[in-house]
Amino acid sequence: MADYIDGFVFPIPTKHLEEYKILAEKVAEIWQEHGALDYQEYVGDDMNLQGTRSFTDVVAANPTDIIVFGWVTFASRAARDLANSKVATDPRMADLVELYGKGFDATKMVYGGFKPLLQSHITND
Repeated sequence: MADYIDGFVFPIPTKHLEEYKILAEKVAEIWQEHGALDYQEYVGDDMNLQGTRSFTDVVAANPTDIIVFGWVTFASRAARDLANSKVATDPRMADLVELYGKGFDATKMVYGGFKPLLQSHITND
């Protein structure tokens, strides 16, 4: 069971989405090698709810951008901290960003680490 997650949201130019998907697939493998339990990324489909701020606004997306929302789960914050340090020094990361990271701008990423507040799961008995 995951007791800690890193969550992130960022824009990527729609024209670079397929390249970015290759990057995400390879990065997910690296995170899992270094201790992540799960790695998920989704692209925005319905980004507006009246009366709320959208992710599009928060990350200063351009009209030609699509929003990526994702999270990485860990057994604990200590496991997350260890994985982050290993990923940060893994030479494959820089190589992958160079090859497949066109349009990715980390300065537009919103990121945070989260501990559990509520976890409710539906079971089909």
